Order: sequence, then structure tokens, then C-alpha cells
Amino acid sequence: MRAAHRAAMLLMISMLVATGCAGAQPQATTSSPSGGGASTSSAPSGPPKRIVAAVFDDVPFVYQMLNPASRYRGVETIQDLVTSGLTQQQQGGADMALLAEAVPTIENGLWTVLPNGEMETTWHIRPNAVWHDGVPFTSDDLLFTLEVSRDKDLPIFLTDSFDYISDAKAPDARTIVVHWNQPYIHANQLFSSSQSQFAMPIPKHIMEQAYRTQKSTFLEQSFWGRDWVGTGPFKIKEWSLGSQLVVTAFDQYVLGRPKLDEIEVRYFSDDQTLLANVLAGTIDVVIGRGITGPAAAQTVASWGGAGHLDPRFRSWISLYIQFIDPNPSILANVQFRRAAAYALNRKEMIDELIAGQSPVADSWLLPGQPQYQQIEAQNVTRYPYDPRQTAQLIEQLGYTKGADGMYVDGSGQKLNLEVRTTAGDDIREKLQLAIQDSWKRAGIDTTLVLIPRQQAQDLAYRATYPAFELNRNPVDEEGLKNWSSKRTPLPENNYQVAGNRSRYRSPELDTLVDRYFTTISEPDRMQVMGQVVRTLSEQVPAIGILYDAEPTLISNKLVNVGAGAGARTQAWNAYAWDVK
Repeated sequence: MRAAHRAAMLLMISMLVATGCAGAQPQATTSSPSGGGASTSSAPSGPPKRIVAAVFDDVPFVYQMLNPASRYRGVETIQDLVTSGLTQQQQGGADMALLAEAVPTIENGLWTVLPNGEMETTWHIRPNAVWHDGVPFTSDDLLFTLEVSRDKDLPIFLTDSFDYISDAKAPDARTIVVHWNQPYIHANQLFSSSQSQFAMPIPKHIMEQAYRTQKSTFLEQSFWGRDWVGTGPFKIKEWSLGSQLVVTAFDQYVLGRPKLDEIEVRYFSDDQTLLANVLAGTIDVVIGRGITGPAAAQTVASWGGAGHLDPRFRSWISLYIQFIDPNPSILANVQFRRAAAYALNRKEMIDELIAGQSPVADSWLLPGQPQYQQIEAQNVTRYPYDPRQTAQLIEQLGYTKGADGMYVDGSGQKLNLEVRTTAGDDIREKLQLAIQDSWKRAGIDTTLVLIPRQQAQDLAYRATYPAFELNRNPVDEEGLKNWSSKRTPLPENNYQVAGNRSRYRSPELDTLVDRYFTTISEPDRMQVMGQVVRTLSEQVPAIGILYDAEPTLISNKLVNVGAGAGARTQAWNAYAWDVK
């Protein structure tokens, strides 16, 4: 792949600053939520309904696939404001149709399993679906999106989900038929905002020329930022990098004109400034992620009844262990990894740092989910705080304690573990210190590295940490593919492939991951998940600390606004947001 691709993410901000504003305004027609024909609609009379949202980080683009490892914390939520897919996951997990007339199912005949085990899925686009510039949204846009997404010269789009696709055809402007080479449980979520492993629609009429003639700078196009033209409930009105983004209601949105007229999204770089603005009444909702549970709870207590907190667990915070050229090399030994886990007093960390708002992350699965209860009971190996067990396991590996009480190897070299995490996340910075304290008490020396914001964008540096990186990652099915070897950042893919933070590569685990997503029977699929959980908990490629509570602060004047769940962001239903 050309070197320019590697630099694309770093050049993105400067390219966006230099560009002009978004394209022409569309005509004011909209559809009914039932998906019937277009109907004339105009902005409601009276004063405009306007709210202010807050997000962490200076978000430079709106397309989540350009944001590997979610380095910018608000991109996914902003994407849901300005972009819609063919379908959308609702509260409770069921899918609903957005740009498509219906979600493909076996029952409605739009999802067909062929006798040879291959499949076909068919989508019919709503007749009134248009881009923000008024150009009709057609099946040619979806074919173009597939072509870009499967282009090996642009691996930032390429995920293994696309490996299941053999080909696609468009019988007419409103129909696309996709042929799958084997069963895949999420085939009906292609081009969907429910699943981040699939690309969202890209407008052919805007981006085809750049793709055909300027592929080396394709990711640097201003389209991905302030010149974005999408299909979502809101379209970009203003964009001031370093300050704010303003979006306005899209009159021609397929589910009807949004109830809000305008949303101003303000960027913040630290908790205290953001929370001060919440208490001052200048912020109505905090979107994206970044507020810790205790800080959010304290804010609500000081809010004087003006707002509330909607919490959710979506990810876990874990110590990811380096598996390619680890330093020290003893990290490759599973007995040592288990010893390191036993040495961490995770319950104490949780009680002191987040007021007990999470159980200990013994499992890679979020706790309390009915479908996983049996798996957790039968397949999870737990590592409770046990310094004596740590000492026994480490000393069996030939380490002894020196005069200062710290372990050294047979040559007298002190055992030292580097722990990195990115700056600007209060809970991870505090956890980093607590981890150092736990390991010191066990006789393990630790060096802490706080990665500056600018260096956090260096993909090679982030992938090649020597020992541990403390970070968040998706859990459950959403994060399952991140354990695949295909998602390992390596020099040969310019480190642009993201997901497998530990760079743990296991043929056995790869087989299980692939089998899970191709097993249609749910009982059989849960058996595979049990094997995945057993492998991860026994081999310890990461040490889970806690489940990350991602609370959303919401003013009580807002209606239909919540924290989301699973793959949904707070903005999954932004078209229905309203004010009292």
C-alpha cells in the first residue's frame, strides 16, 4: 500500500481546515415513518427547537471507519446524527428498516439460504431516499460502497465481514442483491449503522472521481469532514475545528423531518470544563464517551434536579499484553500472565476509583446477560486477588526477590513491566497508578507511560508497546472479531488494521471466531461462544480490570434521549429527539 495511506489520518485535520462548506441544500420533502411515498414538509412554525450537545475531543471527521481504535471519542455518535444505514438496531435489539423498505429475514423472503450453504440477501430502497444534496440514494451507491470497502489498497475500510461476500448486483436503481459464500449471522445488517464492521453508504456521485483518479489521497478528501453529504436526520451547517459542529434538520429524511431544528455539538478536551458547562446550563446532553461514573454522579447531585444520568456498560478496561516481541519475554509465558493477574487487587481499585459501580471483569462478557449466564458459570477461569499465588507462580519461573523486595531473574536483571495508556482519560490514569501499586506490593517493578494526545495517533507506536497497554475495547459479540488474527496491526498493513490490541494470534481462536459468525443455530452459536470465553480466560491475552460504565448526562428538558446500548450510540434515534 502506498505510503500516503499511512499518513492519511494525520493529514485529515489540516485538509479539513483548508476546505469549504457543504453542498447545496435539498428541497423540503420528506417521507412518513411507514415508508410510503414522499410528502411535502416544512420547518414547524414558532421558535426553532435547538439543543447543545457536548463531546470529548476535537472530532475531525464524521465517518467511524476512519477512526480505528476509536481514537476520537465522539465520531461514532456524530456519524449517527448525519448518516443512516439501510437498517438500525432498536432498543431491545430488534432491527428496523431505515433507508431500506424492510429488514431481510427468512420469513419475508429477502434472506435466502441456498441448498449449497450459500446465501442471498435483498434490499429494496425506499423510493424517497435522498442524499443531503437532494440527489436520489440508489443501489449504485451501495455497489460503490462495497467496491471501496473491499479494496485492499484501502484497508482502513476492509474488515473480515466482507470476506463472506461473493458478489452483488443491482437489478434496478432501488434494489441490491448480495450473494454470500457461506452463512453469516449478520448478513441482514450490511450497510447498517447497527454493525461497525460494515461500511456506511458512500455517495458515488461525489466520491467516485476521487476514488478512480486520486486513490492515494482518497482518505484526505474534505468530504469526510465539513463537506460531508450523508443520509441522516441532520446535515452539517457549520464546522469550526477546535470549537464546534452545528447540524440542522434534514427535511427529506426518510423517517420524516426530525423534531429538533438544530443541534450544536461543542468540543471539550477535559472533564472539568465540560462538567462546569453542564452545571451552568449551557449543555443539554453529553454524547460519545468520556465521563466517568463517579464524576457523572457528582454532577447529577449538583445539578439541582435539572438533569439525570442514564448509565450503560458497553466496554471493558483491560491490560492488553503484547504478544509480538514482548519485553520482558516472560510475558509470552501464560503462567506469568496468570501470576500478574493474581497480583492485582481489582476489587479495591473499583471500590476506590469508581465507587463500586462495576464488578471485577473476570470475563470478557458483560455481566448479567441471560444468554451468557451458563457460559460464565462453566467457562470462566477467575483470578482473584491472591499475592501468595502470584509469588508461587513467579518463583516457579526462576525469579527471586532482591534486597529491595523486587523480583530479579537468574542474571540479576530486575523484572520490570511497562504500562502505557493515553492521556486525557481520568479513570485510566488513576487505574495505571493503582496497577503500579499492586504490582509493587507483589515485588514487580513497573514503569508508567502516559501517551500524549498527539502521539496517540501514531499507529506504529500504539501497536508496538513492549508489555502492557491499558485501554478500552468492545466486549461480547461486538468485539469478538477483534480477537481475530486478521485484525492484527502489523508493518505489512502499515498498522492501519485495528482491533487486535494484544496482537494475539491463535489459529484455534480464529477458527472459533469464524465459526461463531457462521453458525445460524443460536444454541450451537452459544456453545462456540463458551469455547471462546474459555480460551481467552485460560490464555490471558488481556487482564480485565472493570466494565466501563459510560453514563450519559441528559437535561430533563429533553425527550427521547438516552444512553443507547450495545452497538447503538446515544444518537441512534436522533430523529425522535425533542424538547419539552
